[in-house]
Amino acid sequence: MKFDSSRAWTQASQAVSANREVVLALAGVFFLLPQLVFSIFFPPPETGAGMSEAQMMTALKGYYVSIAPVLIPMALFQALGSLSLLCLLDSDRRPTVGGAIRAGLKGVVPYILAQMLTGMALAVIAMAVAGVLGMVGGVVGGVIGLALVLVLAIFVGVRLSIAAPVIAVEHVFNPVAALVRSWKLTRGNTARLLGFYALLVIAMVVLLIFGNVLTMPIALLAPGEVARFVAAAVEAVLATVMALYFVAVIAQVHRQLAGPSAETQADLFG
Repeated sequence: MKFDSSRAWTQASQAVSANREVVLALAGVFFLLPQLVFSIFFPPPETGAGMSEAQMMTALKGYYVSIAPVLIPMALFQALGSLSLLCLLDSDRRPTVGGAIRAGLKGVVPYILAQMLTGMALAVIAMAVAGVLGMVGGVVGGVIGLALVLVLAIFVGVRLSIAAPVIAVEHVFNPVAALVRSWKLTRGNTARLLGFYALLVIAMVVLLIFGNVLTMPIALLAPGEVARFVAAAVEAVLATVMALYFVAVIAQVHRQLAGPSAETQADLFG
């Protein structure tokens, strides 16, 4: 099936609008509140202009090590939120909020395992390609190897981009089977999907820039703590909006490529 990006975006926007109250409630619980708490209580370290590169790397490493006990549960919580939203936006079943959360909970472990498998496979390929080219071509070969790995990672990311709705909507709880299913569904549409996702990323970057411009006067005029809280709130709201629409888009990409569910076809022809 040929992917239609315009139809996917229109249907994603309509799905969010049609379920606005419950979708915003779920997004608020699973994305907005955790992001806001994280931004306020776990701000990144300030890297001064006088710090060396080694000092900045040390500071960042210490920061991420210190927040790991919070970051991991937060990632799991947001994974549950994404899967629950995918279930809720499944117009074939129309589950309740509680039903969507329960269904999403079943898919958290397979979803995390699928992400881990993908990451480990890419890491092995990256080390092999960059290592071989680095030995053959030195620094230039290593750089070329990293560039090739980046291109491969983007390609694989596009092909596996609908593994989450495969798990949440189709109830494919075997992580390998979910990845294979996503790979098959996206076959022949890689370029179209890549262009669509690229436009979404550009739109999100523009939205973040706009948010920074809006908070700039507050950052310059308000007391430090007030400015930090406002910046964190704006950042959390924008991140929530982006996450919500990205999940809605992924849901519609899957729906378009997978076609009607077996249950819907049974209802139509039964």
